[in-house]
Amino acid sequence: MTSDGTPDEATVLLRVHGSLARATLNRPRTINALDHGMVRVLADALTAWEKDERISAVLLDGAGERGLCAGGDIRAIRASAVTGDRRAADFWRDEYRLNAQIARYPKPYVALMDGVVMGGGVGVSAHGGVRVVTERSRVGMPETTIGFVPDVGGTYLLSRAPGETGTHLALTGAAVGAADAVYTGMADHYVPSEHLPELVRALAETVTEADVVEVVGRFAQTAPAGDLASRRAWIDTCYAADTAEEIVARLRAHGDPEAAKAAETVGGKSPTSVKTALAALRRARALATLEEVLEQEYRVSTAALAWPDLAEGIRAQVVDKDRRPRWSPAALAEVADTDVARAFDPAPDGPLGLAEPGAGTTRTGP
Repeated sequence: MTSDGTPDEATVLLRVHGSLARATLNRPRTINALDHGMVRVLADALTAWEKDERISAVLLDGAGERGLCAGGDIRAIRASAVTGDRRAADFWRDEYRLNAQIARYPKPYVALMDGVVMGGGVGVSAHGGVRVVTERSRVGMPETTIGFVPDVGGTYLLSRAPGETGTHLALTGAAVGAADAVYTGMADHYVPSEHLPELVRALAETVTEADVVEVVGRFAQTAPAGDLASRRAWIDTCYAADTAEEIVARLRAHGDPEAAKAAETVGGKSPTSVKTALAALRRARALATLEEVLEQEYRVSTAALAWPDLAEGIRAQVVDKDRRPRWSPAALAEVADTDVARAFDPAPDGPLGLAEPGAGTTRTGP
């Protein structure tokens, strides 16, 4: 049984509708949070469907009304960090490999990013070829809130968002709606949620891979306006600074009320996470492929298991829920550059083995 009482075998529902293979994340009580078993089921299903000539496309969605996926099972990650075992590292190895598998999937991979799509939920959706958001979508990488760093290819996506918008989202942990998800490159199409059942039926009737984008296009509309484009002036100016300390100082001094709010938000996150996330984003910009970025993220993730902030952040957010984490170090200026650099050292158990530098792929689609 999983932590929410759902039988293990039902945590991912696998079905075939016509030429459409459908995987539904099925832990609605936890907003379909991913555990290790779910990652393995998805990876095995994608492998099988890739070889099945009857399947033209794959669809990913989530059970319940709250969202596609709230992220990884962070209670389990905290338990692994506290005990010092390998469960979290083993989970991440398979999860990041799944993210790469999705990005290079040879058939159309349609992700319905309805409702909450956070952390690991971004990893199983935003690397797909056809990514659909709705008016209910809230897409984000909130890892700095729990003493962690954006992973699952999140630093690849955010480092390639327009200007410094990705840096803003990574350091604040802010979630965005449909229009800004498209604007930042985490989604492709906006479809009102009431039309999703009809879209799924239409995709099930699709005969060839080439028809998938055309079918989605028939349902797509212009999303209600977002906020990021109109805030680029202060976002790009402030987040272009070389250090996290200077970013916060620029945000405070800028004069725009939204910049001041961002400064307060960043100031409440784990200082170690903020400084490491900034370094990870800047390094990710220089890496050519998603696979290379995932390798880097694995090094950082395994290093974070030894940080006091990871267990403390999860405690404050989901265990005790007091929302009052006691970060250590407690201030950005107290986080040594050498400690940040150490997070990028090789992982104790070696690389993921996804690809040699320059030999991987970027996100693929029909």
